[in-house]
Amino acid sequence: MRPLQISPDTAVKLAKALNVPLERLMHMPQHILIQKLAELSRSETGSPDESASGTSDKDQ
Repeated sequence: MRPLQISPDTAVKLAKALNVPLERLMHMPQHILIQKLAELSRSETGSPDESASGTSDKDQ
């Protein structure tokens, strides 16, 4: 797996925002990075998660 193709400045900012070491961020699989960015975005905006609505057909 090759490292992410992002600039050094972006890598430092992402590592700080996600609270992960820079080396771990650079070797993080892209789909996991996208998932973590989505979680970070949801927590910053305060929008509820679609899966956390509490109403499911399985529960009834």
